[in-house]
Amino acid sequence: MKYLDPKADLTVKKVFGEHPTLIMTHILIIEDEQRVAELLKNGLEESGYQTMVAYDGDMGLRLFRTHTFQLIISDIILPKTNGLDLCREIRRINPAVPILMLTALGSTDDKLDGFDAGADDYMVKPFDFRELYARIRALLKRGSSPVPEPPVELNYADLHIDLPGKQVTRAGIPVKLSPKEYNLLLYMTENPERVLSRMEIAEQVWNTHFDTGTNFIDVYINYLRKKIDRDFPTKLIHTRQGMGFVLSDKQAEEI
Repeated sequence: MKYLDPKADLTVKKVFGEHPTLIMTHILIIEDEQRVAELLKNGLEESGYQTMVAYDGDMGLRLFRTHTFQLIISDIILPKTNGLDLCREIRRINPAVPILMLTALGSTDDKLDGFDAGADDYMVKPFDFRELYARIRALLKRGSSPVPEPPVELNYADLHIDLPGKQVTRAGIPVKLSPKEYNLLLYMTENPERVLSRMEIAEQVWNTHFDTGTNFIDVYINYLRKKIDRDFPTKLIHTRQGMGFVLSDKQAEEI
């Protein structure tokens, strides 16, 4: 079964199978082709892995720096920072984390470039999910050293998020959020000072496609503003007209 199979998202669970022992394994997927990223995410999560998706190299590096992952799956041709430079930077930060490169470039020189950058394995698109799954298991087994403790908090300006307790405070004052509000704020805090489009928020927070005929994201942004910003002189949640939203402690005109 190739990743471009239009029925892949319906059958991927059968390919990956059930594997409850992998629930705490976190995989970062860095892939700018949305269809491929969705198939990887859905297939791995059906199999018990936890995943996060980045659609460009810069976003992938930000997620890697703020979370703990046991495996990286990355395309080579990526917007902003390409996969080879990204791989080198990840290797500089963490020499041990397994990295699996996915690419349409299949020559020997291309593979050598990937390995020279620090990749542990290399697959050429289109690939078979069963082979991908086998390679993931081999890489995880090879790199099964003690896993660092995941972060327990996120901080931005005077905003504090206690991750295990899912508690939020601003300037030491507790902020009560609904689960959806919390997930939205968490994603914005993981990606500060970066404009997040409505489409990205819908995909990453709600795991759905954004319907331009609805305003549910704007509604939740307004909910957050009332709870996070209303009683504080410095506003953190800003709108970029026609682009999306950004978490920043800078003035709106500076963003």
